[in-house]
Amino acid sequence: MDRLTTLMDRFQLAVRAAGPGEANLIALEDPAGEPVRILYCTTDNAPELPSTTVMWAARVEWSGRRNPFLAALPDVVEYDITGNPEAHGLVRLMRDEAEGQHCGAQSVINRLGEVLMVRLLRNQIQNGATEPGLLAGLADSRLSRAIVAMHDHPGRLWTNGDLAETAGLSLSRFAQLFGTEVGETPMGYLRRWRLTLAHQDLRRGDRVESVARRYAYTSPEGFTRAFRKAYGIAPVSLRMAAA
Repeated sequence: MDRLTTLMDRFQLAVRAAGPGEANLIALEDPAGEPVRILYCTTDNAPELPSTTVMWAARVEWSGRRNPFLAALPDVVEYDITGNPEAHGLVRLMRDEAEGQHCGAQSVINRLGEVLMVRLLRNQIQNGATEPGLLAGLADSRLSRAIVAMHDHPGRLWTNGDLAETAGLSLSRFAQLFGTEVGETPMGYLRRWRLTLAHQDLRRGDRVESVARRYAYTSPEGFTRAFRKAYGIAPVSLRMAAA
């Protein structure tokens, strides 16, 4: 079961070298010059750091709106890479590419940055979360099966019973655990996920009727009401603005 691929495919990222004032992905080093920690700031309020501790800094930008995983992360994510030779190699190579201004350096930085971000996000899932949200749900081996199923097959006519069976839980236990860990009902989360994907598809120029059917709405009118409530704009208006 892959907890990240669908999210990474739907919300692609771009990474480029940046100064500490602009950066939101920062590698810190120890006095010996060894990388020891990665900080990823999910808001624009990056922490102030002594310049001598910054080994390398970059800016990460995500595509799409309302990335549920990004919204579930704390303001500052810390990733301890002490004794992690793979992460050390990624950071050093990204720094060397940026400083050397080699041909194709930006492409290399972008690809290596995506690898580094996947490792950072994996670490967050493994560590779990203290607050309700998607991160806490994905950290639970039972709930994650249901959440990944919703991510991978948003157009399926899911019921709570289907999702509980996928999670390997009774219906009552699934509903209680999902509410505690994720902070909303399974159907509430599924509706938000469908509308998030629908927003992306409409901005790409897909027809309203097609998008409504794709995400299990029985009529374009019902889809329009739900979309307008979520985004404050009619789906046809968003599609026309993207054309």
